[in-house]
Amino acid sequence: MKVTVVGAGNVGATCADVLAYREIANEVVLVDIKEGFAEGKALDIWQKAPINLYDTRTVGVTNDYTKTAGSDVVVITSGLPRKPGMTRDDLISTNAGIVQSVTENIVKHSPDAIIIVVSNPLDVMTYAAHITSKLPRTRVMGMAGILDTARYRAFLAEALNVSPKDIQAVLMGGHGDTMVPLPRYTTVGGIPVTELIDEETLNAIVDRTKNGGGELVKLMGTSAWYAPGSAAAQMVEAIVRDQRRVFPVCVKLEGEYGIDGVYLGVPVILGKNGIEKIIELQLNEDEKQLLETSRGHVKEVMDALDNINASKA
Repeated sequence: MKVTVVGAGNVGATCADVLAYREIANEVVLVDIKEGFAEGKALDIWQKAPINLYDTRTVGVTNDYTKTAGSDVVVITSGLPRKPGMTRDDLISTNAGIVQSVTENIVKHSPDAIIIVVSNPLDVMTYAAHITSKLPRTRVMGMAGILDTARYRAFLAEALNVSPKDIQAVLMGGHGDTMVPLPRYTTVGGIPVTELIDEETLNAIVDRTKNGGGELVKLMGTSAWYAPGSAAAQMVEAIVRDQRRVFPVCVKLEGEYGIDGVYLGVPVILGKNGIEKIIELQLNEDEKQLLETSRGHVKEVMDALDNINASKA
């Protein structure tokens, strides 16, 4: 198995490191546009193989996609963070251009690959990669839900003073403050979380989860990387090892949940073919309304990209 990670920054390098450490693939290729950057990160990861006892070879290349040929899975982490004075449309335009260029190179050299998008704004970057690749929706997806549920579960574990291993949860919708955590589907060792925590505390945890990325930016001055990189690696593992894990994943909806043509996070079964199945939950009216709000927000950003592309045409 061969996995390529495009973008050797903090998130991409963390993803490659986890993939190597857990021996998820025989070879992991890191790609970056900065001369020598990916090569250095890959060499550093390879040099700790004798310490951490793994066989996965890590290789770094500067903007050379021929070395990625035949990849089974490709993770796209490329893109710029939003800078002071940068409008939302500026960020969308810049990162969409990067993601579209990367996707074209991926499909050219690895036409059978499954693509996982991590670049932000996540939902619209998944849209950009999907329409550029012309691949089935089951093979182009975005990583957000695993990260968001991890944050939610970590905060719950802290509040309840229990192991995070015993907490299961589902979130839906867009990546950001319109995400839809579902306390009704949250359990601790099989016990509904609503039986273990009061409503006020639970609502505060939900709000903290929605703003989880922003909290880290305020603390560090930059966005997270350990959890996002690990989350992307977990998706790769589910695909490479055909684990058929149930994860919330960003995918184009085609009628599921009454939504068509919008890219949103929903629970899916993830296996060797990518998204093996989209799971439709029976949402109550409040949950449906929250999902509709999230859909509207993501559609607005998708429309912004469409307008940008139309103006360039």
